[in-house]
Amino acid sequence: MTAFEPPSAPGVPGAFGVPGSPGASGGDAHDAVVLAGGAARRLGGADKPAVRVGGRALLDRVLAACSGAVTTVVVAEPRPTARPVRWAREEPPGGGPLAALDAGLRHTAAEHVVVLSADLPFLDGATVGRLLTALHESGGDGVLLTDRDGRDQPLVAAYRRSALRRELDALRAAHGELAGLPLRRLTGALEVTRITDPVASFDCDTWDDIAVARARIREHGHVLDEWITAVKDELGVDLDVDTGILLDLARDAAHGVARPAAPLTTFLVGYAAGRAEGGPEAVAEAVRKATALALRWAAEADSDVPAASATPGAGSGAPATPDAG
Repeated sequence: MTAFEPPSAPGVPGAFGVPGSPGASGGDAHDAVVLAGGAARRLGGADKPAVRVGGRALLDRVLAACSGAVTTVVVAEPRPTARPVRWAREEPPGGGPLAALDAGLRHTAAEHVVVLSADLPFLDGATVGRLLTALHESGGDGVLLTDRDGRDQPLVAAYRRSALRRELDALRAAHGELAGLPLRRLTGALEVTRITDPVASFDCDTWDDIAVARARIREHGHVLDEWITAVKDELGVDLDVDTGILLDLARDAAHGVARPAAPLTTFLVGYAAGRAEGGPEAVAEAVRKATALALRWAAEADSDVPAASATPGAGSGAPATPDAG
């Protein structure tokens, strides 16, 4: 188990709205290789990539974090995923991480390659961007994360493809094959830079790790971002919007009109933005209009209108006849 630090650690970004795009890595094109074919013995042989944390499979969470890659290769038996990927398989199946990395690398072309395991529940696009930016600036062979205890996590890293190819070929020449060789045989021969990140490097090797991850995302500071990200993945929505303005609109509708107006209004805002075939700007404009309406509605209720004229029909009819005499 990789050491876990509470989410209050400084510099840990939220999951929602963090770009997993090439722009996050300084504009460099890159590929990704995700190793997802381990035996998961410490999970009793469970299908670890399919284990859900926050309603999403661990593999899908990692694929979201590296969605900015030009090509993403998953080394495992094919399965349904939330994002399109290429599939590869090491020879022989179950031959270990070096054989798996070699198989995945054969389907990549970019010089910069992100290499990830499939059990990183807190990895996000910002962390992937940090790795790639550091790789670009370092001039070395790779950049990897270390955990709180300083242990290397070579499957949360970015490498130069040429360096990986060079050392993998050297290991095959020396040993005849890559199957069964430990990963440190590769990383020990590379010039790497290390970045400590106890949250993004947290991996799920045991059911206790899974329980910790599931508890963390339900904490007050994380649950909303996690939920929104999960809904977006489930619905196939790839749109980053300002959740703050939507929450403000829901508050204004609930307070100024009625509580059920909040979810109905935000639904209609999304529907209107979809009909406009717009992105975040269309959402913001629909929110602006709906918020203005909610505020006008509330203002009418608070306005200083005489009670008689506030009731339909009050004061209508013929004027009173003065008393005779």
